[in-house]
Amino acid sequence: MLPASPANILAGSRILAQVVAKVSGGLVAAVALAGLTLPVAAEELKYDVRIDAPGPLRELLEQNLDLVRFRGNARMDREQLQRLVRVAPEQVKTLVSTDGYYSPVVSARLERKGENDTPTVQISVQPGEPVRVGEIDLVLQGFAPVPGLAADKQFDTQALKAGWTLKKGMVFRQVDWEQAKRGLLRQVVQTRYPRAQLTESLATVDPENHLAALRVVLDSGPELRFGELRIEGLKRYPPAIVSNLNQIHPGDYYSEAALQSYQSRLQDTGYFSSVEVSADTSAILNEQLDAAGATPAQNAGSAMAPLPLLVRVTENKRKNVSAGLGFSTNTGNRASLTYDDLSVFGLRMKSALTLETKKQTARSDFYFPTTADGYNDSVGASFERSDISGEVTSVASVAGKRAWGTPLLERSLTLELLTETKTVDSLPSTTSKSLPLTYGVTWRKLDNLLFPTKGYALNAQLGGALLPILTDEAFVRGYARAVWYRPLGTSTNLILRGELGALASRDKNGVPAVYLFRAGGDQSVRGYAYQELGVREGDAITGGRYLTTASAEFQYWFKPSYGAAVFYDAGNAGDTFSALHPKSGYGVGGRWKSPVGPINVDIAYGHAVKKYRLHFSLGFTF
Repeated sequence: MLPASPANILAGSRILAQVVAKVSGGLVAAVALAGLTLPVAAEELKYDVRIDAPGPLRELLEQNLDLVRFRGNARMDREQLQRLVRVAPEQVKTLVSTDGYYSPVVSARLERKGENDTPTVQISVQPGEPVRVGEIDLVLQGFAPVPGLAADKQFDTQALKAGWTLKKGMVFRQVDWEQAKRGLLRQVVQTRYPRAQLTESLATVDPENHLAALRVVLDSGPELRFGELRIEGLKRYPPAIVSNLNQIHPGDYYSEAALQSYQSRLQDTGYFSSVEVSADTSAILNEQLDAAGATPAQNAGSAMAPLPLLVRVTENKRKNVSAGLGFSTNTGNRASLTYDDLSVFGLRMKSALTLETKKQTARSDFYFPTTADGYNDSVGASFERSDISGEVTSVASVAGKRAWGTPLLERSLTLELLTETKTVDSLPSTTSKSLPLTYGVTWRKLDNLLFPTKGYALNAQLGGALLPILTDEAFVRGYARAVWYRPLGTSTNLILRGELGALASRDKNGVPAVYLFRAGGDQSVRGYAYQELGVREGDAITGGRYLTTASAEFQYWFKPSYGAAVFYDAGNAGDTFSALHPKSGYGVGGRWKSPVGPINVDIAYGHAVKKYRLHFSLGFTF
């Protein structure tokens, strides 16, 4: 075993920095000094560097070796090049040691065949056997069990040790050593012990036996709990907007995840341009540090009072107007105008006017502040006129909605009163009214909500108008759609999605068209126009009682943000199960991970209509 010295002991990033500074940093200083004292050459010295080393080590040296970094420098001359060649072996040894090789055989020589030939520096590295992790001594201090607290509520020190990432037998690399220590500390400071610190970290390297003995001492510091809520920055809006979203109670253990979740809920309200949620430690820390004879180390182990939960907000302007132009391959050209007011009788108002080629919509919604129980209540009114596949509908509605849950599990209950006027082909117009109640639930289990590659999302709705109150035709309606993501490799993945829908009523006439089913379009069966698949009445297509669609898509990402896809869609809508003979569409597309979500551009061939169609969409969301 070699004695402890900077040559064979790595004790964290600071010691590594000292070693590199002695070998590499001094060299840089010498080169810089030489460059300042010598006249500038008329033409820089050109030379090549050839490194004979295993692939990962060659990349490490090409990125960090001074001979490579200073190539092309205008102040480089032959004397400086020879100096770099002489010190290169020591610098190589220092660099490859960070990758686990402590006994390399290194040579460096300068070759030049003729007077006019470009000099070549030949570097040969035989790394030898790597140093591997031997004994690991993880010492956890201060994690004493809390008396009276259930076993499943105690801090799990065994799981903390099991989560150590630099396992016995692994190659001892400096980057893995640092990541393991950061990961260990991160698991602790994010919950219950935010003042935890590594009081000792030592790696003793034995080059003869190719082993590294690790010792890490982690001190928990005091166990911290949350205190009362404090709010800063509110001027226009009531404090209930902030306090009602707070799910952190006085006495709860400190949790960074709880702080981030609370901050995210506040940002999603739309009332604030910026939100910062934190545990206010300043007053308590100052009080402890001012105590007679106290030191920071002593304070790390002292008991602390509950930490006030501090929320700092910057409010958005109360009123906002915006306008936009766009195009949809489903509904054509689009012009929109929106007006938001964050305080109308204490409510948030959102209104919009959207004019599209096939659809025109005007609506206004009022949102109540989230209740202390987590309910989001809203009321609204809307008018929509559409002319799609020969069916012209005009729908006026008022609705009340209650929503609750999290992005992983959302639920809602909606009561809507609507009247609809419908004209199909050249037939006389019909009018119907209905008062349906609908329950909806959405499950999401995805690795990323914006750019998912693994997991699933499922939305289900069940509702109807069963009572003869403001309803022309009683009905029950069920609908479900799902999408499943499956990675097939580092750059490929499979997406499967499907829809099912059914409506039960004595007579389809009298049921509003918005509660019937049609298929086709960007988010349905590609290769067909928007809602082109349904029940034919004359020259028009109307909604049916039943719906089924399915899709399979294979994606290949040739760059992190750019990909291509091939897909096959099939489905139909009809009044009977036998009428659900699937119509298929298939094609190819491009994918781009934009800042607002995945943008899809597809060219699909509709087999039943014998036509190609362009589709443009933003992700697949619900």
